[in-house]
Order: sequence, then C-alpha cells, then structure tokens
Amino acid sequence: MNRWKNKRIMVTGGAGFLGSQVVKKLQEKDCQHLIIPRSKQYDLRDPQTAIALLKDTQPNLIIHLAASVGGIEANRKNPGSFFYDNLSMGIHLMEAARHIGIEKFLTCGTICSYPKFSPVPFQEDDLWNGYPEETNAPYGLAKKMLLVQGQAYRQQYNFNSIFLLPVNLYGPGDNFDLVTSHVIPALIRKCMEAKEQGKDYISVWGSGKATREFLYVEDAAEAIVLAAENYDGIAPINIGTGQEVSIQELVHLIVEETGFQGDIRWDPTKPDGQPRRCLDVQKAKHYFGFEAKVDLKTGLRKTVQWYFNHRR
Repeated sequence: MNRWKNKRIMVTGGAGFLGSQVVKKLQEKDCQHLIIPRSKQYDLRDPQTAIALLKDTQPNLIIHLAASVGGIEANRKNPGSFFYDNLSMGIHLMEAARHIGIEKFLTCGTICSYPKFSPVPFQEDDLWNGYPEETNAPYGLAKKMLLVQGQAYRQQYNFNSIFLLPVNLYGPGDNFDLVTSHVIPALIRKCMEAKEQGKDYISVWGSGKATREFLYVEDAAEAIVLAAENYDGIAPINIGTGQEVSIQELVHLIVEETGFQGDIRWDPTKPDGQPRRCLDVQKAKHYFGFEAKVDLKTGLRKTVQWYFNHRR
C-alpha cells in the first residue's frame, strides 16, 4: 500500500475477528505504523476518550471496525445497547477525526442496514427504501447513521469518509459462543459437540427457507484494504460474493464438513430473520477491484478445521 506505507493507520477493533485480519493484510503491505486501540484503555462511547485517543496517536487514516455484534438472539436481547454502543462509538470517533484533520476515515457498516424486503440482489441505491428486519434493526440503523454522518461531514467539512456494507462474515477466529454467535459458527459448534457426545440430532432455528450470503473473513479484510487505498467516493459500497445460499443448504454443507450423521430438527417457533440476503457486488469490483476468492465450501472446511484445532 504505497499510499499508506509511511502513514499512521489506526484500526479500531484491530484485535477482533475481522480487525486482526485487516491488521495482518496491512502488515503484509509493509505498513509500519499501525495503531490498535483496546476498549479497556479507550472506551469510544465517551466523546472525551475519543478525542484523547486521537490526540495521543495522531493517525492519518482510521479504519473503524470496532462494534458490538451478535446473532439474532443477541440482537433480540440487547437492542438498546447494540444501538447505543455502535452509534456512539462511530459518532464520537468521526467527530474527533474531523477536528484533527484526518486524511481518510473508513467505516464498516452492515448488511443489516438494508430494508427487510429489499429486491435481491441488494443494490446500494435501495438502502433507504424501507425499514430493516426487526430483530436487528437497532444495530443496522445505528450503523446506517454513520453513513449519514460521513456524507454530511463530506458536504460541510470536505471530510474524506467512505462507507462499506459487508455481508455476513465467517472464518477462523470467529465467535463460537452459542448465545452470541452468528449462524455459521453456531452450527459448526452444534454439529461438532453433537458428534462428540453421540447425540442423534441437532436443533436449528427457523424453517431453513431464509437465504444468506457469506464472505470469508480474509476476503473481507482484502476488500477493506483495497477500499482504503483506492476508493474516495461518497456512495456506500457492498462487499460480498454475490452468491446466495439457503439456511437449509448451509446446514447440509456444515453437516458434511463436520461429519455429523444425525438428524436436523427445525424449530419454526424461532425467527428466520430477514427472508433473503444477497448483494450486488459490481461496484466493489468497478471502483477498487475487489472480487472474493474463497468459495463457501472451501471457507467452511477451513473454519471447521480451525475450530477443531482451537476449541479447547
């Protein structure tokens, strides 16, 4: 990354699932001045703390990945904190960045910001054509307000802020907690534990009819680094594979990769979430040359192997 090689780059959430992969990509690009703030030292929900962080570190580029996240159940239990945490961290950090005259600010949004019944594949122009799916609307709307903030700051202050909309991520290092995790790590853990404990079935939420799109975490990190270097536009950009899979198909792929041989029992009393999710990813390819490399089957195999090696 010649543009940023000798610059000071801050990655909030840089020790997390996605952030650690972004940091790795930047290190491979010979970026020598990386700043990775930790929440125990800098609580970005506090505006004075955000100001102090930037005064202490003086970054040129901020890649804002810090977030409070979780699956459907976590969103249902924590809508207030998910809304407040994600909105306040972004608002305060971007305002502080504006005051120190930062060169560029990249915000990572979420596919949860899209309306519940967006036409498939989701196009960036459809982002405001309805309300998000209810179970994760507070999280999705909080993230979407950071797009508004960035565009407003660009208009008034000539602030170079860009906004990416990644699809559901998965891969090595994911959160495998059954209460707070997303669908792929939760299913992998269920299958592995059922196999080890000799259980003859696993229970899966919903009907299996909902569809999702999944992006391997290393591909997502590559997209973020490419956008940081090459994209300076005002419009949000989708980040994904453009490939849609039903939850039922996903379960069968995970069953195959884990070697679980029991039954699948669907629980229709639990929500499916958004009916369909799949992105139009042409703008990412056009503006900064991103195309996902890891197909779902390969990515699942790598994720299952990582969990098998690290779960203890």
